[in-house]
Amino acid sequence: MSARLWTSDQAAAATGGRLEGPAWEATGVSIDTRTLAPGDLFVALEDQRDGHDFVADALAKGGAAALVSRRPEGLPAEAPLLVVPDVLKGLGDLARVARARSRARVVAITGSVGKTSTKEMLRAALAGQGRVHAAEASYNNHWGVPLTLARLAEDADFAVIEIGMNHPGEIAPLARLARPHVGLITTIAPAHMEAFAGLEDIAREKASLFEGLEAGGTAILPGDLAVSPILAAAAPGTPETFGRGESCTHRLIELGLAEGMCSVRAEIGGEALFYRVQSPGAHFAENALGALAAARALGADLAHAVLGLGSWRPPEGRGRVRRIALDPVMPEMSFTLIDDAFNANPASMAAALEVLAATAPRDGVGRIERGRRIAILGDMLELGSGEEALHGALADLGAMDAVDLVHCVGPRMRRLHARLPAQKRGRWVETAEELCQQAHQLVDAGDVVLVKGSKGSRVSRVAAALAALAPAGVPDDTPDDEMQGSA
Repeated sequence: MSARLWTSDQAAAATGGRLEGPAWEATGVSIDTRTLAPGDLFVALEDQRDGHDFVADALAKGGAAALVSRRPEGLPAEAPLLVVPDVLKGLGDLARVARARSRARVVAITGSVGKTSTKEMLRAALAGQGRVHAAEASYNNHWGVPLTLARLAEDADFAVIEIGMNHPGEIAPLARLARPHVGLITTIAPAHMEAFAGLEDIAREKASLFEGLEAGGTAILPGDLAVSPILAAAAPGTPETFGRGESCTHRLIELGLAEGMCSVRAEIGGEALFYRVQSPGAHFAENALGALAAARALGADLAHAVLGLGSWRPPEGRGRVRRIALDPVMPEMSFTLIDDAFNANPASMAAALEVLAATAPRDGVGRIERGRRIAILGDMLELGSGEEALHGALADLGAMDAVDLVHCVGPRMRRLHARLPAQKRGRWVETAEELCQQAHQLVDAGDVVLVKGSKGSRVSRVAAALAALAPAGVPDDTPDDEMQGSA
């Protein structure tokens, strides 16, 4: 049975709300009836849909009570409710009290790229050293951060909070709510450029993470960027840096890439260590370095953190490498799918193409004698007025030299399609759905296929269509000991 998280009296005291119905105890907090567990406090947020319309359903599914701003029609008089003037503010009040009463050491993570992956790396690194609290998804916005904090147990040892933004002024209030002991910035890159004048403004917004640091807290930031001085200037005291430069507090010294993994020799605070990351991406290796630096700053044991990091795998849509079988009885008749379709900007697109370039295709197993590296690239969104040039510039990336064929999805990617040399130019389609219908024509056994694009481009559907080429009942994930090849 799950431990008690909130009593009705505690929640009422935290929010200043009015209790209606019988007393209750909640073992969790939910905003979605589809994933609500019995015992959860249901928070009726008003966003794309009004959560008040789902209160009856939440209670019928075993919800302990509902946090509302009004009594929904049709509820019985005995329905357990906590009524507040504003539900989102009420959730924030729960978050504030949960953070204050918990003994957890808290780390907050932001950055243009790699927030969720780094959060999950840190969860894995800390897992054997105490009770770790972190959101199961990318809950990093104005409701996601307070929801994560409202779920924080008093006896948690560590909490990993992801903080994101779309517009100026979003990060600082969330950082002050989280009050981290450690603030980690993964990197700064062109993302959400429609709302910012340039990278310097993005850096300043990301650096506002440090406004929430607890007294004596540790700021950790990338040390090799042109905007690193902007980040450092916003940090209290002397920040810690990570990267490849000799002046970095935590240094990546040597990186070896192979299919399915990368091996890293590094120094963290002057201590030499070796670690592996289960993805062949240099960006994942650098994110892992930042995660290990944060674990150290939280007081965790580095050796155990390295062992824990070894259990991390990229989640679906974030660089996960999968072997997709095409024949139920001939395992060699398969292709490798790099599913990185969750989101994209120029920096993450370049990193994903480097992973593709480092992953070796297999020759002599398909209809086409030679295995190919194939990129299926969807539009990168929210890049502002320079979006066409940024799409076209992908053609000039060094990793493109290793790519055999590029299929492009979306009106913005038409610029890249036009810039590609004829021998690399695959199909261009307006929508991902058009390419989904052609999935069986896009790949052959032995190929390595990268699918990458912003969420709004819907290229994740192409990744799903490619994965669905596997015969029913045939597993598509390649065991670690079958991964082979070299960069």
